[in-house]
Amino acid sequence: MGAAMLEMLPESLKVAPRMAPLLILAGFCIVHVLEHTITPHFHFGEEVHHHEMVSRRTSYSVLGGLAAHSLFDGVAIASGFAVSNWLGWVLFLAVFLHKVPEGFTIASVMMASGRSRRTALWSSTIVAIATVLGVLVITVAPRLVTIGLPLSAGVTLYVAAVDLLPETNREPGIRMALVFLAGIGIFLLLKLLSEQAFA
Repeated sequence: MGAAMLEMLPESLKVAPRMAPLLILAGFCIVHVLEHTITPHFHFGEEVHHHEMVSRRTSYSVLGGLAAHSLFDGVAIASGFAVSNWLGWVLFLAVFLHKVPEGFTIASVMMASGRSRRTALWSSTIVAIATVLGVLVITVAPRLVTIGLPLSAGVTLYVAAVDLLPETNREPGIRMALVFLAGIGIFLLLKLLSEQAFA
């Protein structure tokens, strides 16, 4: 949330002042539509249904959804580096931190659908390759930063606000709220330190 609101959105408005709001909204809507069409039975945090086996169709729709999301992750990283090293490293770190759980997620979905361990491994690999492809898109065509960064900002905002925050809200007590605020605080501190270092 911190990366999206404090870095990606402002930088998007700089690189594409007129089109950024529309592209940010488009990125947000793309993920919303994907979650309600390609992966309608997949719920964040409920990757393995203990009471029933996940269908093969659902497992492949989850793979498609995560691959699309990963493509935008790669676009975000490369777009960030095209704008500034600080933004690039922030986005790289944010993506890196959720890549391992994402790999376990798709592997667990594949295993829950009765697929082999080999298929689970290949599915995790496909999700990782999609991220690299996203990086390559911007590397090969750097002009696409004006489209890629705002779209990625919308995607990141959706994932943070619609997928992740509701999960933290399910936890009773104040602990998860404090963890969320601590994450934002750490991001702000790093941002201030980097601005002073490069001032």
